[in-house]
Amino acid sequence: MNKFSLLLALPVVVAGLSGCASDINSNYYSTGSVGQLSQAQGCTVVSVRPIKVSTQNGAGTAIGSIAGGIAGSQIGGGSTAHLLGAVGGAILGGFAGDAAQQGLTSQQGYEYIVRLDNGNTVSTTQGTDVLLNPGQRCQIIFGNKARVIPN
Repeated sequence: MNKFSLLLALPVVVAGLSGCASDINSNYYSTGSVGQLSQAQGCTVVSVRPIKVSTQNGAGTAIGSIAGGIAGSQIGGGSTAHLLGAVGGAILGGFAGDAAQQGLTSQQGYEYIVRLDNGNTVSTTQGTDVLLNPGQRCQIIFGNKARVIPN
């Protein structure tokens, strides 16, 4: 595969990164969660705060660095220029790839602090599909993925 073909494939790979974001909403269950027993407990919302959740697995940085290095190696006419171009391209491509991944995979969510009926206070985070307000009665479901849901 030549360098030009690799550069043409890059947008497809970067677009695929958008599918890497997990669904963090309280109404989403993976197939592995179906049929699993979880404990639920009554609680009251103490506070709610908006948060930003992002996936950082390094794929965007790696892909950007590779693409930038390949593109940068095409700069100049001598081997030194090719080498410097590749290094500079890899650095800039890494920054660009990381920024692209953050933009494609970040999601909004809420952090809930709730007081359980037994008096303990716990916190959990989840997506924005359900907004609970301080003072609201609800249920917290403890499991592989904790959830706070309206009563």
